[in-house]
Amino acid sequence: MENVTKLPVQPIAPSAAPEVKSSEAYLRMDHISKSFTRAGKTSQVLKDVNLTINKGEFVAIIGHSGCGKSTLLNLIAGLTQVTTGAVLLENREVNAPGPERAVVFQNHSLLPWLTVYDNVSLAVNKVFSAKKSRAERHDWVMHNLDLVQMTHAKDKRPSEVSGGMKQRVGIARALSMEPKILLLDEPFGALDALTRAHLQDSMMEIHQRLGNTMLMITHDVDEAVLLSDRIVMMTNGPSAMIGEVLDVPLGRPRKRIEMASNPIYLKCRESVLKFLYERHGFVEAA
Repeated sequence: MENVTKLPVQPIAPSAAPEVKSSEAYLRMDHISKSFTRAGKTSQVLKDVNLTINKGEFVAIIGHSGCGKSTLLNLIAGLTQVTTGAVLLENREVNAPGPERAVVFQNHSLLPWLTVYDNVSLAVNKVFSAKKSRAERHDWVMHNLDLVQMTHAKDKRPSEVSGGMKQRVGIARALSMEPKILLLDEPFGALDALTRAHLQDSMMEIHQRLGNTMLMITHDVDEAVLLSDRIVMMTNGPSAMIGEVLDVPLGRPRKRIEMASNPIYLKCRESVLKFLYERHGFVEAA
């Protein structure tokens, strides 16, 4: 068993968010701040966020409600514009949505009048109409449905499959665009515990097989530790910052049952819980 004496945790400085440096800098958030103005009143959601993510990493972002996790993901997706700073993907600034950054939301967002196959095919045709033949696009749709074990339901409509199956289709649709970054906004949050566990296992298998880069928003401490290579912990809002970045030095593949008694897993879990509930406990607004 690997000796667990010290976990590489990067604490926040009192005056600024930590900058996580990487020699590869595949995805970089460079001094990002985000404010919203409504009815003449400005509210700062994120303040001076600095983070780099390497190609092939699985990174989880965790924090209490209102800490700007989803706002950060929307900035990376190009769905929202930064107020100051920049999001850089392979040294190119992100300022609009694009197929190289696919998003899977908590709500599956499938078109109800289309079949499972057609929902995925819609994305494939949009991205690859000029690059793949009709037969190649068909094979690519089936390949991605096979990745999430949904080929058997290709002719069903969303109303005819379970919530977990809908999310599988949403993941297949996102993967079918061959994104450089797969952005996951609490994709399993609305599912029952057993379905959630099955989809977490599927996500680990897909990540191991494809080696793609994933960034996931979650409220679930166990999910973050089980799936990710690093966990980014956000301070409470408003003006939320990165509080700590925790490395998860667990080998892959990871087996859920084995993790339950793994000392590294347990130590990482304890570190996240201490951050969330001792240092940055959520206080309900009056």
